[in-house]
Amino acid sequence: MARKTATMEAGTGAPAERVPGLDRLPAGPALFVGRRTELAALRAAAVRPAEGRSPVLVLAGRPGSGRTALAVRFAVTVAGQYPDGVLFARLSAPDGGRVPPARAARRLLEQLGADTADVPLPGAAGDGRDDPACVALRAALTGRRVLLVLDDVRDAGQLWPLLADEPGCLVLATTAGPLTGIEDIDPVILGGLDRTAAAELLGDLVGGTRIGCDPVGAADLAEACGSQPAALRLMAGRLRGKPELAVTEAAKELLRAVAEAGKAEPEGVKEPVEAVEPPAPNGKGKGEQGKGERGKGRRGAAVTGPEPVAAVDPPAEPARDPAAWVWPGPEPAEPVPVPDNDPLVGAFTLAYAGLTAAQARMLRALTLAPAQSADPRTASALVGCPAPEAATTLAALAERELLAEEPPAADGTARYRVPGRLHPRLVRLRERDDRPAEIELARARLLERLVRLTESARSLLDPSEGAGPDPLPGPLRLKSAAHAREWLLGERDPLLGAVADAIGQGDLDGSAGRLVTALLRSLPLTGAAAPADLHQLHELVLTVAERHGRPRRASAALLNLGDLQAAAGRWEQASGHYRAALEHARTADDEALCARALEGAAGCHRALGDAVRAADWYGRALGVRQSMGDQAAEARLLARVAEAHAAQRRFDEAEREYRASLSVLRRIGDERGREAVAAALAELRERVSAGW
Repeated sequence: MARKTATMEAGTGAPAERVPGLDRLPAGPALFVGRRTELAALRAAAVRPAEGRSPVLVLAGRPGSGRTALAVRFAVTVAGQYPDGVLFARLSAPDGGRVPPARAARRLLEQLGADTADVPLPGAAGDGRDDPACVALRAALTGRRVLLVLDDVRDAGQLWPLLADEPGCLVLATTAGPLTGIEDIDPVILGGLDRTAAAELLGDLVGGTRIGCDPVGAADLAEACGSQPAALRLMAGRLRGKPELAVTEAAKELLRAVAEAGKAEPEGVKEPVEAVEPPAPNGKGKGEQGKGERGKGRRGAAVTGPEPVAAVDPPAEPARDPAAWVWPGPEPAEPVPVPDNDPLVGAFTLAYAGLTAAQARMLRALTLAPAQSADPRTASALVGCPAPEAATTLAALAERELLAEEPPAADGTARYRVPGRLHPRLVRLRERDDRPAEIELARARLLERLVRLTESARSLLDPSEGAGPDPLPGPLRLKSAAHAREWLLGERDPLLGAVADAIGQGDLDGSAGRLVTALLRSLPLTGAAAPADLHQLHELVLTVAERHGRPRRASAALLNLGDLQAAAGRWEQASGHYRAALEHARTADDEALCARALEGAAGCHRALGDAVRAADWYGRALGVRQSMGDQAAEARLLARVAEAHAAQRRFDEAEREYRASLSVLRRIGDERGREAVAAALAELRERVSAGW
C-alpha cells in the first residue's frame, strides 16, 4: 500500500533518529497526508525569536481533527534541532479528567533523567508554578535545547507552570479549546483536510483502485465526514471490513447515521450541551477556509469548533508585574465534547455496529482499563479470555481504527489506547449493555491480574523476599528481573491509576489493598521509586483503613506519610501526620505505634529549632518505650532528650541523660552505641569547659 506523507524542509541539527525521546511520542498513524500549510505555519512560528522564555506553539482543533498526529509529525521533523531530547506528556485523561501540572512535571523530569527522589513532595495545592516539581523541571531545562510536546492541554493553568525561562527550548501544545491566559500565543487552527488530501487518505487506507474507480463516491464520503481525519479513518476501516460495500453507499450510510445520532442518544447521561459550530457543508472548518493561516487577532483566539463555556478573554490591561509574561490562568475548562451531529459520531456508530459481539465487548471493557490503555495481559483479564485471543481482538479493533496504537512495551508487547474522542460514548454503551455485576467482575479480574503480575515482579527482583505467586500462563509471564523492572516502570502510571480508581469507587477494597501492598513492596526494588508515588500509595492505604475503621493500619499509613514528608524537609506537614498517627495508635491501643508517632513529632520540633517541645515529646516517647521494655529504643531516646537539653543550655540535665543512655547501652552490650554516646558526652563536656 502506498504511503502519502506531508513533507517540509528538514531541520538543521543532529539527525532525528539520534535525538533521545522520540520513542516516547505516540505512534501516530502510519499514513499521514496533507497539512502542509499547517506544518509550514508551525515551522514559521517556531523560528520566531523568543525573549527570556521558551516559545510556545499551540495547535488547536476539535476532537477528531488529527491535532495529535500533526503534532507528532512536526516534532519528528524538527527533533534534530533539539539535541537534548524530546519530552512528551498527555495533560488530560481519556475521560476528560485534568492532569495536574505537578504530576506532568514529575514525569517530564524522569524523561530528562533527573532523580525525582530529590524533588520535594507537592504542597497543599500541588498545582501551580511554585510547586516543587514544576520549579525543578524549569531549572532542569535551563541551558538545554529540548522539545516538549504537551498533548490535549485543557487550560492555561496546566501549561504555564511548565514553561521554563529558556528560549532554547520549544513547547508544542495541542488543545481543543482556547488557552486564554498566556501571552503571545497565535494558535494554528485545524479544520478539515482539503479535498485532495481527503481523497489521498481514503485511497491509501481503502485501496487506490476502489477509490479511484468511484471519485464521485469518494468525494461524497469525504464531504459526509466533514473531511475530518478521525471520521475518514473510521469509515475507511468500515470499507476494509466490508468489501461489498460501495463507497457511495458508505457516504449515504454515514449521512443517515449522523441524522439519527442527532435525534436519539444511547441510554445514559447525556454530554453537557454547549454552543458548537457545525461543520461546513464542504467539510472545511475555519482553519481550512483560511488555508491554514494561524488565528489572527487577540491572544488565545478561538478555535474552529466548540468552545468551553468557562473560557473568557483576558482583560485588555491586566494588573500585573511588567516583567511577568503570563496572566493568571482562568478556571479549568470543561472538556470539549463531540456534538451529536458531528460526522465522527455517525462514523463511530457505523463502525461499532459492524463489530462482532466479542469485539464490542472488548472495546467497552477497555474503558475500565487503567488510563484506558491496555495490552493483552490486562485486556484478557477484563473480558476473561486467553491472552492470545485478546491480542487478536485488540489488533482487529486497531485495524478498524477504533483503538490507537501506543508505543510497544519494553518486551515488545503491543499496547493500545481508547481514543479520548470515543471514550464518553463507549462508557455510555457499557453502562447500557453490560450489567453492573459484569462490570464489577471485570474490574475484580483486572485488579487480581495486576496483583499477580506485581507480586511476580517482586519475586523476580528480590528472590530473598520469599516465593512469588503461582506462575502465570506463559503469554502473561514476566521472564527475568530485567523484564520485571521494565514492566513495573513502564506500567507504573496505569498501576497507580488502577488502584486509585478502585479505592475511589470503594467496592473492591480487598483487591485494591493487595495491589497497594504489592506496589509498596515492589516499586522500591526498581531503584526508581519516586517519593510522590509512594506518598500516593500510603494515602490510599489511609483512605481504606479509615473507611473500614482500622486505626492500626491508618496509624501506620500516617507514620509512613510523615516519614516521607520529613525526608523532604517538610517538617510542619510531617508533624501533622505524626500527630494524626498518634491519635489512631491510641485508639488501637498500640504502644509501639504511639512511641513511633511521638518520636517522629519530636524529631520535627527538633528540626524546626523548638528544643523545648522536642524535649517534651522525646520524653513522652521515652516513657512509652520504657513501659514496653524496649531498652535499645530507651537508650536512643535518652540521648535525644540529652541533645534537646543541651540545645536549651541545660547542661547538667543533658549530661545526666547521656550517662543514663550509656548505662542502658552497657547493660545490653551495644558497644557501637556506647562509643557514639560517649563521644557526644565528651564533646558536651569540652564545649562547656570552653565556655559554651
